[in-house]
Amino acid sequence: MTARGSALSNRPDSVVSSVQNDVVSALRAVDDPEYPGVSIVDLGLVEDVRVDGERVEVDLIPTFSGCPALAFIAEDVARAIEAVTGVGGVIVAFVPEPVWTPDRISADGRRRIAAGFGVGVQLGPKPPACPHCGAPAALRETALFGPVRCRSIHHCDACGEAVEMIR
Repeated sequence: MTARGSALSNRPDSVVSSVQNDVVSALRAVDDPEYPGVSIVDLGLVEDVRVDGERVEVDLIPTFSGCPALAFIAEDVARAIEAVTGVGGVIVAFVPEPVWTPDRISADGRRRIAAGFGVGVQLGPKPPACPHCGAPAALRETALFGPVRCRSIHHCDACGEAVEMIR
């Protein structure tokens, strides 16, 4: 129902109300500002959704606490949920735990980030195949810090492209 690693994915379907399902569907339509076409659900930012009558509370996990897009994401989430029938109030909170890691990104999210933005997602100690040419084991790290805190820079020895890597 939600991104891998989310507390929502551990709930039995019988616990989830129809309003909650509609809210989660609305959240699937909220794109990350940095990756248009990749939802915050696919990025693993949604940790919990609670419905109490008409009030909805959403806990989100930031990719890092200093992310400049947090206010935009919160506004987009509130606007999307307020449009759901049966919702009368929305509270959006960024929670400090659990800490976001790239393994929260869904397989579909990883594919979209690679195909649409040429950015790889590293899970575990070995980098993935190059998002530009698909060469396995061709990426080598050239800079631990990239343009944003959660990305490093790699070089593909097969195609020669620079690759940003979410780690």
